[in-house]
Amino acid sequence: MINGSTKLICLIGQPVEHSFSPSIHNCLFEKYDINSKYMCFDVDKKSLKEAVNAMKVLKIKGANVTVPHKVEIMNYLDEIDINAKLIGAVNTIKNDNGRLIGYNTDGMGFVNSVLGKGYKIEGKNVMILGAGGAARSIAVEIANNRAKSIEIRNRSIDKANNISNTIKENFKSSVKTGNINITKEDLENIDILINTTSLGLSPKVDQIPIDETIKVDKDILVCDIVYNPKETRFLKWAKENNLDTLGGIDMLINQALEAFYIWTGVRPDREDLFEVEELRF
Repeated sequence: MINGSTKLICLIGQPVEHSFSPSIHNCLFEKYDINSKYMCFDVDKKSLKEAVNAMKVLKIKGANVTVPHKVEIMNYLDEIDINAKLIGAVNTIKNDNGRLIGYNTDGMGFVNSVLGKGYKIEGKNVMILGAGGAARSIAVEIANNRAKSIEIRNRSIDKANNISNTIKENFKSSVKTGNINITKEDLENIDILINTTSLGLSPKVDQIPIDETIKVDKDILVCDIVYNPKETRFLKWAKENNLDTLGGIDMLINQALEAFYIWTGVRPDREDLFEVEELRF
């Protein structure tokens, strides 16, 4: 029950109507008997600074940050975790007695999802579509897990090169960049393909970051960080090519478990992941 001691944790982004985060975290709060509630706030870019200041004024305990604010919000925080600095984006905020500290659990959530599916990252060739905050966090964590090579494809080569330079300066994985136009030959040289763009995100479910006429002969793990809808057009293309897939809901849940630990000091166990997955539909 909500009472005078209930703490608020929120999601800051735009749009937020599609978010599954309230279901995930409110389930965990109830399970662990923590007097907190999770809500979503639609915040536009021009109001971001005011929204961050409101966290202090209202003593909001913590927040998740989603598109399009993961990079910009760093300008308004009091402290940023080392890993989040390296990634260059924040998706989780903790209010530590009035000091707002930024973290990033996106990449860790993705890596844990891949490993949980029984795949390895070490020694693998990975292609990432997109060069936003999620792409950066995933690239850093993949490099940290000793991927053999990372290829970043994006409409803006400058943004892709920015991520590439971070990998080159801090990790041993080889890295290169290119445009978003993917060919069959490109896919023959990789083991894991990841869509980190918003193409396919509800309500624009008909968008896809690849030419659907491409037929793939090699076994590739195809991943999409979009989780609403559960099966994007991108994942449907992969299944039509008899490729194994990993949807965005897995990454969402795994990164959420990390954020929950940051806010509460409680480390959810593996069984919590399976319980939360039941909330998807």
